[in-house]
Amino acid sequence: DVLGSRGLGDVYKRQEFNIDTFHPFVLNIGLAQHNADWNWKNVSSPFARLYYVIEGSAKIILPDHTVSLRKGYMYFIPAFTSHSYECTSSFTHYYAHIYEDPQAKYLFLEDWVLPEEIQGDTLELSIFQELYSLNPTMKLSKSDPSTYDNSSTLASNLLKNKQRPLYNKMISRGIIYQLLAPFFKTAHLKSTVTDDRVKRAITYIRNHISDELCIDKVAETLCVSKNYFIRIFKKETGTTPANFIIQRKIEKAQLLLITNDLPVKQTSYLVGFEDFSYFNRVFKKITGMTPNEYRRKAKSQSVADGKYNPNEKSLNLE
Repeated sequence: DVLGSRGLGDVYKRQEFNIDTFHPFVLNIGLAQHNADWNWKNVSSPFARLYYVIEGSAKIILPDHTVSLRKGYMYFIPAFTSHSYECTSSFTHYYAHIYEDPQAKYLFLEDWVLPEEIQGDTLELSIFQELYSLNPTMKLSKSDPSTYDNSSTLASNLLKNKQRPLYNKMISRGIIYQLLAPFFKTAHLKSTVTDDRVKRAITYIRNHISDELCIDKVAETLCVSKNYFIRIFKKETGTTPANFIIQRKIEKAQLLLITNDLPVKQTSYLVGFEDFSYFNRVFKKITGMTPNEYRRKAKSQSVADGKYNPNEKSLNLE
């Protein structure tokens, strides 16, 4: 079994996978201790979650199955995976929130389905501990939402992350590679399209997602008519090119909203919307909330992992 995927991302496959294109970043890292209080519902975030369970047990509830979290195991939850948490007793885990550069044309993790669970060992535990010790300011606040759900706090946290020493960033990047590598032992590519023209169209859309994309222009690059292009694209992917493009743009906007302190209007321009009002309408139609509401809720959901024991440094993690 694997955790849910991103939907539209399932329909394509990149022909060559170059590890040099994979640039993971850490948004949050910490150690959390819960006591029957990790019970958040309907969580879906534009970043991936990585867990290492230290003590206790809990559950992640997905639309089609439930995952039981066990001591000594690591877990991966892809971005944009809708899920809930259930915790009825004490539960301690390391967590890391991971994302790829939202300005990148190609996002490596989009093309892969990783196993939801792998058994950890002393190596993974030790490097998770090291990642946390290197980045103590990146743990989530245990304060109530009124103190962390505001743009000034987000801007402050992002600034702290950017101001970390170079050696810190380099070691942290290496640790993320090490933590994710075991998942790729049994990972597999997502389902593919068979029509080369649709593959080329998806590549073109990826490379120009920040532009004001036009269906006619995409069809022109394939040397086919607009109507014919729409038909073959929908046949292969199950959705229209217009819906595919909009979904991709909004997903990129979601990631930008929680990894940058840019004004919403500037974010809309970065994903190729010239009309700010139209961007707001489309964003709300897809996510059910305005961009500002989404930014606040996404930050609140990320904090779901972050309740801390004041004596967490003294916990016996062996």
